[in-house]
Amino acid sequence: MAKPNYQYEKRQKELAKKKKQEEKRLRKIGQNDTQPQDNADQAPGPANTTPADTQNT
Repeated sequence: MAKPNYQYEKRQKELAKKKKQEEKRLRKIGQNDTQPQDNADQAPGPANTTPADTQNT
């Protein structure tokens, strides 16, 4: 009877854990990138003015 390879099982478990953490990190980065862009599109204001516009006032 063959004995179990515990090192292989442990390595596979560690790899799965690292993969899950990396996916979570990428998901967080993706959320952070989309939020500022959405807010910039919804709130046009003085940030969109050119220096020529500010000199005329």
